Amino acid sequence: MSEPFPLEPSLWAATAPAAVPTPPLLESVTTDVCIVGAGYAGLSTALHLAERGIKAVVLEAKEPGFGGSGRNGGQVIPGLKFDPDELETMFGKERGPRLVDFVGRTADVVWELIDKHGMDVPNTRNGWIQSAISNAAVGPIESRAAQWQKRGAPVQVLDRRETAQHVGHEQYVASWIDRRGGVVQPLAYARGLAKAAIAAGAAVHGDTQATALERKGSQWIVTTARGATVTADRVVLATNGYTGDLWPHLRQTIIAANSFQVATKPLSDNVRKSILPGGQSTSDSRRIGLYYRLDHTGRFLLGGRGTMREPRRAEDWAHIETMMEKMFPQLKGAGIDFRWGGRVALTRDHLPHLHEPAPGLLIDIGCMGRGVALQSAMGRAMATYIASGDPLALPIPPSKVSPLPFHGLNKLYFQAFVTWYRFLDRRDADAA
Repeated sequence: MSEPFPLEPSLWAATAPAAVPTPPLLESVTTDVCIVGAGYAGLSTALHLAERGIKAVVLEAKEPGFGGSGRNGGQVIPGLKFDPDELETMFGKERGPRLVDFVGRTADVVWELIDKHGMDVPNTRNGWIQSAISNAAVGPIESRAAQWQKRGAPVQVLDRRETAQHVGHEQYVASWIDRRGGVVQPLAYARGLAKAAIAAGAAVHGDTQATALERKGSQWIVTTARGATVTADRVVLATNGYTGDLWPHLRQTIIAANSFQVATKPLSDNVRKSILPGGQSTSDSRRIGLYYRLDHTGRFLLGGRGTMREPRRAEDWAHIETMMEKMFPQLKGAGIDFRWGGRVALTRDHLPHLHEPAPGLLIDIGCMGRGVALQSAMGRAMATYIASGDPLALPIPPSKVSPLPFHGLNKLYFQAFVTWYRFLDRRDADAA
């Protein structure tokens, strides 16, 4: 896999508090659990294991939060792509309601962790809005809101006028607001998790790439690029969009798509007050969705899908900047301070995946746009499972590692679908 676009130009790297030291692993160690990947899932797992008195060592090839956890839009969104009724049908009478309850509470975990550990994380919990760009999208949004209302969630459908008041433009037909959601500075949150995990007793090692994974008797040996090894009873792989070949065929189970983002210069007061005045974040119903928000420095941030190749020039973000000014003409001339991108893991069934392909090996992969909340809660669930052995501690049952057919061609197919879906989205928006 090619080298990711550098972390340094991102808004989050420029505004996050300093990272806690995570020196590379230089000597071989033995531990209870070795976790590969210091994103939300890996760090949350380590933190919750350490709080149970279980020794955990986290290995990160770069630095905590370097991957998707430090590059995303910072939207804290509960739920999954599927609605509650669909999840209950898919997972059955026993698992289904448990899964719905789990995903409905994932955002709560984020703020519980921030509060409990006193994390230095700029955040706002005023809700998340999902908006309909066409009349055809209104019905599904109303149904989604009704299903969550039935389960006691603080959600509300907004008509066209109410949506415009919340968002700041009149291009949406309707929307729903989920007041469980909100926003965080995502890299600050990842660094807060790392600091909390270390304080609880976990060891976190940056600049330590895991290069081999081998089962010897009842234990696992994880070898690193520097030669040091970690011997552990259990291993958790949590590398998501930056997954390599540590476990056979795992990388071929996902499409590691690029998410591109831009952030403006700090806005003037009058412009800032005209956009998302209630402080919510927003995603819309496009097939190739856009998401946007204001950050704690008064900048407007907008993200969406980009090319499969790594971005190298400012022109690679032109489609994002064009959409920004089309939705909010008052941003024309505001100026762009930051452009960055990162990989997200897309699964074929649009669900997060857990795998347990060998005794003592647990794999977590796939966020589907819900990573901040989902993986914080998934880490807690995986720690509970490791500590208790109770399979119902996991929100979904582990499945077989199943590579996508013709994975080498999937990037070409994905880019073709992106182009086609953008055309359909423009058509639907023009007809609304």
